[in-house]
Amino acid sequence: MLNSCDLVGKVKQLPEITTTSKGVPVAHMLVEADRNFRNEDGTLSTDIFKVTLWKGIAEEAIDICKPGSLVAIRGRLKSDTYDANGRTYYNCEVIAEKVSYLDQRV
Repeated sequence: MLNSCDLVGKVKQLPEITTTSKGVPVAHMLVEADRNFRNEDGTLSTDIFKVTLWKGIAEEAIDICKPGSLVAIRGRLKSDTYDANGRTYYNCEVIAEKVSYLDQRV
């Protein structure tokens, strides 16, 4: 089985970079993407995705991204579960493997 996803959207929250205990750069950002259908009032709803960026991808994103920047992300989904108050909760995030900056001029 293959775990792969593509996401195109706008940067909602700028990446914040930290380093792991082993010195590896990691950043997290939020990306907002329109759904491909309209809701009851005729507007497009959006989804917000947490995206994790590692190493050089994280450092590059810090230098290039601005709020509202259009990005295309290729990566994989990572899911986690946790229990609280007798219920199981599920969390899903995108682990970026490649980021294309669609606002950049070539």
